[in-house]
Amino acid sequence: MKEGRVVRRRLGFGATLLAVLFACASLTPSLLPRTWLYQGVMGAVTGIIGYGAGAALGALGRAVIGYRPSGRARSIAWRLLVAGCAAVGTITLWYSYDWQRDLRALMGMDTHITWFPPVILAVALSLFTVLLVLARLVRLGGRKLIGWLDRFVPSYAGHAIGVIVIGLLVAVLANDVLFNGFVARVSDVSSVANKGTNPGVRPPVSRQLSGGPASLVSWESLGREGRSFAGSAVTPALLTAFSGRPAAEPIRVYVGLDAAATPEAQAELAVRELERTGAFERQIIAVLGTTGTGWVDEHIADSLEYMYNGRSAMVAVQYSYLPSWVSFLLDRGKAAAAGRALFEAVHARLAEVPPGDRPRLVLSGESLGTYELERAFSDLDDMVARTDGALFVGPPNADPIWRRLTEGREPGSPVWRPVYEGGRTARFAQRPSDLSRPPGPWLHPRVVYLQNASDPVVWWTPELIYRRPAWLEEPRAPGMNPQMNWFPLVTFWQVLVDMTAALSVPPGHGHRYNSDIVDGWAAVAAPPGWSADDTGRLRELISSS
Repeated sequence: MKEGRVVRRRLGFGATLLAVLFACASLTPSLLPRTWLYQGVMGAVTGIIGYGAGAALGALGRAVIGYRPSGRARSIAWRLLVAGCAAVGTITLWYSYDWQRDLRALMGMDTHITWFPPVILAVALSLFTVLLVLARLVRLGGRKLIGWLDRFVPSYAGHAIGVIVIGLLVAVLANDVLFNGFVARVSDVSSVANKGTNPGVRPPVSRQLSGGPASLVSWESLGREGRSFAGSAVTPALLTAFSGRPAAEPIRVYVGLDAAATPEAQAELAVRELERTGAFERQIIAVLGTTGTGWVDEHIADSLEYMYNGRSAMVAVQYSYLPSWVSFLLDRGKAAAAGRALFEAVHARLAEVPPGDRPRLVLSGESLGTYELERAFSDLDDMVARTDGALFVGPPNADPIWRRLTEGREPGSPVWRPVYEGGRTARFAQRPSDLSRPPGPWLHPRVVYLQNASDPVVWWTPELIYRRPAWLEEPRAPGMNPQMNWFPLVTFWQVLVDMTAALSVPPGHGHRYNSDIVDGWAAVAAPPGWSADDTGRLRELISSS
């Protein structure tokens, strides 16, 4: 009976207060719109975080302050708390509908949405109860262990050992059982998905494409995303229709995980494949970074092929088949190793070509693909010394060079459009017009970072737990939600959840860049004779694809 009372004991006063405040804060708008179900889950998880923080503060307060209110005072306080929490919760739930509609209107989305405040509350309370019971069972186990230890060692030692043991057990359960089990399941599913082929993708018939005739890598070894990349090159007919001139067959080289055992072997195979296709005789070679699944943004690849009328070559390797967010947690080391090995191999082979005949060497990637390529260089100077430019799209906050440039921005320039060393080498843009800022000289080679104000991939960082981000300061970026505020712990969780919806918004918002990539390429690596009119025509074409 005593154990049952421990599990069913009444809620803590401070813990309940913080739980409600945290849950209400989670209802406030963040970077991107969310569904009612997501909101219910967010409310529960955020609420249990608040409850834990409140419980810890309450225990600390009781240990430091000896005063205890009377039973009548506690009863009055609880009544006021329940009434206040009910009022605040009701008001926040009521406004949450308008907040989500306003956010969708800001992004040009349909504002007629399904939003069930009573169901959101029911989901949040149900999941919160489950999490609270689990937490109390853990605490009950800890108390039983401490009580047993107190029979053999001094009380202070028993308490210390008990807390450490329970903490370790929870950590092992959370990491080795739950998280690793989840990752193993995701890995199994992703492994099966990697063996599939996206609808409409067929093995290429061109010798200029990996997986095609005479290719050194088999079609099967490319993986799902590699097959999409190699099997969807822009055709010479489409290129000719756009340029009005005879087009060349584009070169796309891709080496999947199954083709070689190490990053160095993959890179060596990629270079041999580039040699086989005649890539070192083209006008430009692009080393492309991939996301966790091996995906390459088709807008990055297609735009460059249209700009060069097919006289281009691209190369990429796959370092994982896990979803990007799992790869970000587990495979960043693999991403860095793959990017470094590929760039070094291509750069070394390119050095053998006479300078007058040498193609331009550029870099591009999106999301984790930018991290993959940035880690091949020590800093910005190293990058521009060994390449002819780079276009990075939606870089994650963990990118080392991006962070260095952002933190070293000139005073007065906002974090969402920083100015570094007068914009002489690197520039940051949310809109094409941003590339002309600042108005000073922009030397070649050039580096461009495309980053939307509402892209959670760019702005999520563990620092959101305890620090208000600079991108919420005024003035805010165009497209940034003016109603968003920062709350300790809560904003971290909100922006993390936003990542799951980063591709579910119109272009120009979230993690969707689409035709803005054309302007990025035009700034970094426009071919001779390329005009602003050409950029406009290509933007229209990419937007409609």
